[in-house]
Amino acid sequence: MPAERSALEWIALFIDKYWLQFLKGTGMTVLLAVIGTAAGFVIGLFIGVARTIPRRAGGKTGGSPRSALLGFVNALLAVYTEVLRGTPMMVQAMLIYYGLTEFAKINIAALPAGLVVITLNTGAYMAEIVRGGIQSIDPGQSEAAKAVGMNHWKTMLYVVLPQAIRNILPATGNEFVVNLKDSSVLNVITVTELFYATRAIRGSYYRTYEPFLIAAAIYLLLTFVSSRLIRLLEKRLDGPREFSLSRGGGISKTRRK
Repeated sequence: MPAERSALEWIALFIDKYWLQFLKGTGMTVLLAVIGTAAGFVIGLFIGVARTIPRRAGGKTGGSPRSALLGFVNALLAVYTEVLRGTPMMVQAMLIYYGLTEFAKINIAALPAGLVVITLNTGAYMAEIVRGGIQSIDPGQSEAAKAVGMNHWKTMLYVVLPQAIRNILPATGNEFVVNLKDSSVLNVITVTELFYATRAIRGSYYRTYEPFLIAAAIYLLLTFVSSRLIRLLEKRLDGPREFSLSRGGGISKTRRK
C-alpha cells in the first residue's frame, strides 16, 4: 500500500501539474483588477466632479432650469452610488449575467459581465472617494481660481483635481487591492479567475487544503507587491522632504545627513 503523501508533497504535485492553470487564473485576476479599477476611477472622477457643481450660477437662486437639471442628475448619481455600494458584488454579478438574460433577453459573456460588475462597483466607491478628496482641498483655492475667470470645470482640472488625486491615491490603491481579492466572487458567473481555477483543480483530486493554500499565497503575493508599488508611487509624488532657498532665489533640495 503506497504511503500517504504529506501536505508539502501535495503542494509540489499541484504546482508541478497545474502551474499553468494557476498562472492563467492569476492573470485573469490581475486583468479584472486593473481594468475594473482604471475604468471605475474614470467613472468615479466624473461623478465626483459632477456632484460638486454648484446649483446656483451668476448669483441666481434655485428654481431655474439649470438648478432643476443639476438636482435631478445629482439625485440619479446619488442613487447609483448608494445602490452599488449597498449591495454585494456577488448579487450584482448574478443580476447582470443571469438576470439580464431572464428579464431583458440580453445575453452577455461571462468575462464582459465580470468587467462591467467590477467597473460599476468600483466607480461607485471611487465617486465618494473623489468627492471627499475634492472637499478636502482648501475652498479658498477654488475661489481664487474663479476670481481670475476660471469656470467650475477649469478650476477642477487645473487647480483642485491635481491636489485631490494625490490625496486620494492611497484610497485608490486600496481599492485596487480590494479588487484583486473581491474578483474571486465572479466565479459564480464562471469567470475563470484564480478562485475559479483553484476550485477546478481541487476537483481533480478532491483535495481542498493544498490547492487553496497555493491560491492564498498567490493572493497574498499580489496584494503585498501592489501595496509596496503604490507606496513607492506615493513617495515619488511627494517629492523631496527638505528644501532650501538657493542664492539665486530658487528652491534647491538638501539631503538629510
